[in-house]
Amino acid sequence: MPNTRKLKARMVELGLTPKDVADVLNIAPATASQKINGICPLYLHEAQAVANLLKIEDSAFSDYFFTC
Repeated sequence: MPNTRKLKARMVELGLTPKDVADVLNIAPATASQKINGICPLYLHEAQAVANLLKIEDSAFSDYFFTC
């Protein structure tokens, strides 16, 4: 499950919205919002696309996309 607080904070930092995430993933904005909020699963290929959009370095990937 993604770390929703970190993802949202990074989106705010970069001035991005769920619509921007939706465009990258080619899904509806509502679905993107659900994925960001951990309601719907975020698949690995989607997480990588979001990481690229948010300019998250590989070394920080797990901090954003895996929570304990």
